[in-house]
Amino acid sequence: MGHGHWDDNAYAAAKTFRAAKGEDDFGYTADLRSKPAKDWKVAPALDPLNAVRECRDSADHTDSTPIAVLFDVTGSMRRVPRIMQGKLGKLHGLLKRRGYLADPQVLFGAIGDADSDRVPLQVGQFESDNRMDEQLRTIFLEGGGGGQKSESYELAAYFMARHVVTDAWQNRGRKGYLFIIGDELNKPALEARHIRRVIGDDVREDIDPASVYRELARKWHVYFVLPNQSSYYNDPQIGEHWSDLLGQNFLKLDDPGAVCELIAATIGLEERVVDVDRALADLADVGSVAESKAVGKALAKLGTKSVVTSAVPEAGGPSDVVLR
Repeated sequence: MGHGHWDDNAYAAAKTFRAAKGEDDFGYTADLRSKPAKDWKVAPALDPLNAVRECRDSADHTDSTPIAVLFDVTGSMRRVPRIMQGKLGKLHGLLKRRGYLADPQVLFGAIGDADSDRVPLQVGQFESDNRMDEQLRTIFLEGGGGGQKSESYELAAYFMARHVVTDAWQNRGRKGYLFIIGDELNKPALEARHIRRVIGDDVREDIDPASVYRELARKWHVYFVLPNQSSYYNDPQIGEHWSDLLGQNFLKLDDPGAVCELIAATIGLEERVVDVDRALADLADVGSVAESKAVGKALAKLGTKSVVTSAVPEAGGPSDVVLR
């Protein structure tokens, strides 16, 4: 966990090997799809039940920065993890080689619907080397959802607020980066029964989702990315809902294929390493010319400023959580 270095050659070789053997990049999903639905379950390495995820400094990485990418794996959102898997090398290259971050550690996770899905939440571990690719490919792309225009994003937010420990925050007071990629609303309430069943905390009352995001924002820069070609890209209710929660950190992305590039550029801006124009030039330099147009549009409301600020109010303490 957190040791080692990303290797582009090993990543490309593994992908070529799987293709030659006719193996799916997402082998865990392929295996579960061959079984009855009653046997579907989260991979042990991604099971959030009674789990804590850590992003720690090491001899290899003395200035670790946590980056968590959690995407909706219901319905039409299923393409996003496959896009991410295909571009991991570019994400890491932009962050590290362009100097956006010294020691990024990346965690992948997936969000479903706790009311209807068999695997509503999956959370991996922070990694600095090619294990982040293995982790991503172990995610189960369930493709469920309840059809009520809401998924369990607030359950994922609760896990990230309460079950993640980072040296960046504990030792340096630095926030991590959390990107939630989806196209629907939070549930009206974070239900206590879902927390108990999926995460294992002995919570007895439902919680107001807005208070979970306020708590989360104390330790994380939180973004919600709404990609085009998803079911509710043009639904104004989605934008209003997430803008109320996250302010300008609600981002619409015209090209779903540019999600990796958007994450890297946004971090570069927040770290004040680049402005929008420099970030787009960096994307062009790594061959993401087409993607840079969509990224530029997504970040247009930030102008040329190199500062991104969440609109989530900084609250006073854990007692800020509101029960329902």
